[in-house]
This record gives sequence, structure tokens and C-alpha cells, in this order.
Amino acid sequence: MTALLPQRLRGLASLAEALLTPHGADRYLELLDPMLVRREIRGRVVDVRHQTPDTVTFTVRPNRAWQGFEAGQYVRLTVEIDGVRRTRCYSPCGPGGGDLEFTVKADPQGLVSRHLHATTRVGTVFGLSAAGGEFTLPSPRPERIVLVSGGSGITPVLAMAHRLVAEGHRGEVVFLHYANAADDVLYRAELAGLAQRHRGFRVVHAYTHGRGGDLHGFFSKQHLERAAPWFRDAETFVCGPKPLMDSARELFEAEGLGERLHTEEFTAPPLVFDTSAAEGTVRFARSGRECANSGMPLLEQAEAAGLSPEHGCRMGICFSCTQVKTAGRVRNARTGEVSGEANEEIQLCISVPVGDVEINA
Repeated sequence: MTALLPQRLRGLASLAEALLTPHGADRYLELLDPMLVRREIRGRVVDVRHQTPDTVTFTVRPNRAWQGFEAGQYVRLTVEIDGVRRTRCYSPCGPGGGDLEFTVKADPQGLVSRHLHATTRVGTVFGLSAAGGEFTLPSPRPERIVLVSGGSGITPVLAMAHRLVAEGHRGEVVFLHYANAADDVLYRAELAGLAQRHRGFRVVHAYTHGRGGDLHGFFSKQHLERAAPWFRDAETFVCGPKPLMDSARELFEAEGLGERLHTEEFTAPPLVFDTSAAEGTVRFARSGRECANSGMPLLEQAEAAGLSPEHGCRMGICFSCTQVKTAGRVRNARTGEVSGEANEEIQLCISVPVGDVEINA
């Protein structure tokens, strides 16, 4: 009798779901508590701190729908701003179990990052996605590993460092972190604690503008040779501002070590656009600007019209350029899918107008 109880409960849950169609049980459960939903991943903020004036670090406790992540992966975090849901990708920086910790730097031009920096409080609830991305540690683990980060790009490589120390990695690990100056260093105490726990783990601080630190200036071959003289025999993982990753890529290619470099940078097949049949007008409602549809993605058309929408990867992965389409039809340049729903969120960098389109930008 007892063994049948879970099965009966599942049956009752399925029956309740059917009776509550078309909305489903989750739509009613979230009226009581948004964390009670069963089919969507949600997370409630349980701690907030500011390591530097322009960053916010917050700990999120996910609901039971969360399935965990591999160190280095990212999560799409959704927040509602002025009635519109906005989604951005952030990498958890902890060891991978239980609560999730994120650190976000407020970009002066970033709608979501500024909102998170200014409004995140204990009790705030975010929408979360399953973890994704291939910026992860290989298995078996390399004997020698170099972790390089800049600014808030520290989060995925810090997660890797936590994982390596927790596993009792027996090899050498160098963590080379770049910051403007000493006051801008994120997770200084945490890095020092990892170094104390692991004899083969060494932290090197490089300051691009301030005095002090182990190294001064921007990433270079000389820096890498001083931090990890054996880097040619190691696997190197880099995350940070584009100039840092570009410099690392250029160096490793010149050294013939391209296969040993791993960067937190999304890649996708190049997109090809047929502009010969473009027609209609694109209207950017908030700015009042209009332009003839060129057949290119809306991000490029907005920039050609003199606008500067927030954007990131320009290939439909990071969701930074998400805006609301108030009218018209667009084609997803990656999937070919055409959508005509009014007041829907679209990604400007991969959305091509099909006739007249209006964007709330």
C-alpha cells in the first residue's frame, strides 16, 4: 500500500494539471510563491554583497527543477524590467553544488547589468535556465592548468578553480587575474583561501593601471612566462574583456599552441543574408526613427539608423540585444523560423524583418 502512494500522488498531480489547462498548475502556484513552480527553474536571492562599487555579487537558491552545472558553464538569468522580461547569460562562480553565486559588473550602457546592480535584494526571484556552454574542464584533468581572467570574467574560471581544489587535483594550477588596480580585484580572499588549501595552486595578480601587484600592464607573453613558465605544456582557460581574449588568442596561435587555449567565447556558423528581396519599413518606436528594410539583421539596421542598442555576441547566443517587437514579422537567421506575434521578445542580431516591422527601441 505504501509503495503505491508516490504513484498515486503523481497521478493526482497529472490530473490536477489537466484540470487546470490551459494555464497549468504552475501559473496558479506562482501566485502563491514563484518558487513553487515545478516545470520552470527559478531562484531566490539569499545574499547580496558589493565587492567593488561597480559590481554586485548575489547568491541564488534554485528550486527543485535545477539540475546543476559543470564548472565554467553559464546560466541564462531572466529579470523583469518595466514589465518586460530580459534575459542575459552569467556564469556561476561556486564549486557547483547547492546555491549559485553570480557577480555582475554594471555596464554604463547595460540595461540589465545596471538594473541588477541597483535593485537586487535578498528575496528577489529570478528565472533561470539549465546550464549550458562548453567552456569546461576536460576529463581526465590536465596535469598543468593556467586560468586567466580579467575583471568580472573571473566567474567561470573561479568555478574551475573551486572544482580542481575540491577534487584534490594533484598537478599545478596558476590563476592569473587582471584588474585595473588593487581595489578592483574580485574574490581576493577566496583566491588566497584556495591557494592555502592546495599546494600546487598559485595566484598571480596583474594590475593594468594601478601600482603594486605581481605584474603590471596588459596580458603578454612575458606575463605568461613569469606566471607559468611551463604554459606551453599546459591547458589554458581564459575569460575576460575582448582585448584580453584577443591577445591570448594571438599569442597562442603565434606559439603554435592554439589547441591548448580555451576561451569563454561563443562560436556559431557564419550567417548569410539575402538582401535582394528585402521590402517594407523598419520603425524604431521609442526613438521615432524609420528606415527602409535592407534585409540585414535588425541590430545592424538600428545601428545604421544612428541607434546604439545594447548587444554582445552578435550571433544570437548571449541575449544582450533582446528587444520587444510590437508589430510585424521577423525571420530568425539561424533557424529560418518566421514569427509574427505582437509584443514578443526578439534578438536583434539574428532577427531579419519580413516586410514592415516595428521595434520598441
